[in-house]
Amino acid sequence: MIDLTSTLGDLVTEDPRRARVLEGFGLDYCCGGQRSLAAASAEKGLDATGVALALDLPQPEAAPQWQALGLGGLADHIEAVHHTYMWDELDRLRGLAEKVARVHGERHPELASVRDDYVAAADDLAPHLLKEERILFPAIRALDASGASGFGDIGAPIAMMMAEHDVAGELFERMRATTGGYVVPADGCESYRQLMVGLATMEAD
Repeated sequence: MIDLTSTLGDLVTEDPRRARVLEGFGLDYCCGGQRSLAAASAEKGLDATGVALALDLPQPEAAPQWQALGLGGLADHIEAVHHTYMWDELDRLRGLAEKVARVHGERHPELASVRDDYVAAADDLAPHLLKEERILFPAIRALDASGASGFGDIGAPIAMMMAEHDVAGELFERMRATTGGYVVPADGCESYRQLMVGLATMEAD
């Protein structure tokens, strides 16, 4: 039986397949990953034991390659994979959010708040990525290579990055709730579908 005091982040780190299970229950294992399974379930009104049973998957999947990387290698991986994706998508989704709200806003007034929440998230994420690339990741690479970050305690910038993750996570959670789980209505066009798929993909990434 899975320990109900385990954090959501640790549970997914142990077996990445659990991410899908937690998503199905609406539990955030990324920005909210420091919460215990018991606490997170209680916040959502879920039976923690039932969630634990669903997470108890047979034959654990092999750990992803990034788990075996050193600190510097992990920073390189995040920047090459996730940051590249984010830089490619941030402006594209901004344009889609504005277009879809303009075209479909009369029939779906909730799209105005989706657009506003996305713009706020994008405006928060862009400087966040730059701070990681220019300040935090170079310090992590230096720490990994020599044992010194170059500017003292690395805990402060990490704490700042985590707080910013929480802000973006809350905005995406609100967009997901507003759209009923990024559902495309019957009268939604292809741009509407692309926006919903894009928002869901970015939140997951």
